[in-house]
Amino acid sequence: MTTLAELTTMRVGGPAERVITARDADELAARTRELWDAGEPWLLLGGGSNTVVCDEGFPGTVLLVRSEGIARVEDESLGEDRVRLRVQAGHDWDALVAACVERGWSGIEALSGIPGSAGAAPVQNIGAYGQELAGVLHSVEFLDAELGEAIRLSAAELEFGYRSSVLKGSASEPGREGVVLSIDIVLEADPDRENPPSQPIAYGQLADELGVTIGDRVSLRELRRAVLRLRASKGMVLDEADHDTWSAGSFFTNPIVSERFARELPPGAPRYPVAGDEAEAAVTTFEELAAGVPLRVPPSPSPRTLKLSAAWLIEHSGISRGFRLPGSGAAISSKHTLAITNLGGATAGDVAQLARYVVQRVQSEFGVLLHPEPNLYGIEL
Repeated sequence: MTTLAELTTMRVGGPAERVITARDADELAARTRELWDAGEPWLLLGGGSNTVVCDEGFPGTVLLVRSEGIARVEDESLGEDRVRLRVQAGHDWDALVAACVERGWSGIEALSGIPGSAGAAPVQNIGAYGQELAGVLHSVEFLDAELGEAIRLSAAELEFGYRSSVLKGSASEPGREGVVLSIDIVLEADPDRENPPSQPIAYGQLADELGVTIGDRVSLRELRRAVLRLRASKGMVLDEADHDTWSAGSFFTNPIVSERFARELPPGAPRYPVAGDEAEAAVTTFEELAAGVPLRVPPSPSPRTLKLSAAWLIEHSGISRGFRLPGSGAAISSKHTLAITNLGGATAGDVAQLARYVVQRVQSEFGVLLHPEPNLYGIEL
């Protein structure tokens, strides 16, 4: 019997009652409808890099998404310097990035090395080193559970936020039920095929790695190599021989808190502005006033929010790299405190116990409640 440990990068989790595979979009849609009609528990699984299942396993069917393919979509609304691609849900994400870099198409190069499949990418709006999927996503083909049919959802309809979308939902509101069949992205196509440039670098650590400044461009291939080096140094590139990569990547999201709350933290705690947090100014032109347009009233500004560094909070709560609880097979990565790793014999219970300990320490020290980034099944923190 197949276990979830065999199907996920954390390599923990008990057996599934049944495992079935969809190898193209039509089969994925058909299998999904069958499972909806059956009314029994089922779990959709792509690369398994963002999923942790309990030791008791999953009491139902696991549907593996293995559809692959990248196709160019003709779009007359785009200029010659942009290209629209349709990527099947099961296509390996990093393989997609590599293919785009080789063709000189920029916009996702900083997302190199992220494990998982293309269909999972919009669910939590994957991002790294100054780029997010939201910046390039055009739309998704979505098999909607309520409608019972495939529809196209635009990027705006997905309501992207930091590691969130309308598909993922939140603790208080479930996500929109359905299955992503494919995604469409729009990238820049530079005519210099020999040495195409990256998008402007927007992340300080990446700029330092490349020896340039924020806003500079380097070749696409050079940027991809730099990102892979940085991710590997943190144990974030899958490697069979490196137990630091036997993980679900970053186990906790960076907390979003009010500016007022952030003032109570130690001066050294990193704080970053949240994109889109600024209220738009209400402007009425002289021409509009002369034409009788009413004066626009500025909206009441929302309380400003800031993003904290979960890694910093964990480290300064007294949990260092490589930390493990006595007798546990799970540990904090020896390369990065944001990852919980499987040392080789960990159980899902070990992972959950360590995660709870981290949450309690950070909350006790700073009053901040960390939230898990991976999807947890049968596990409570």
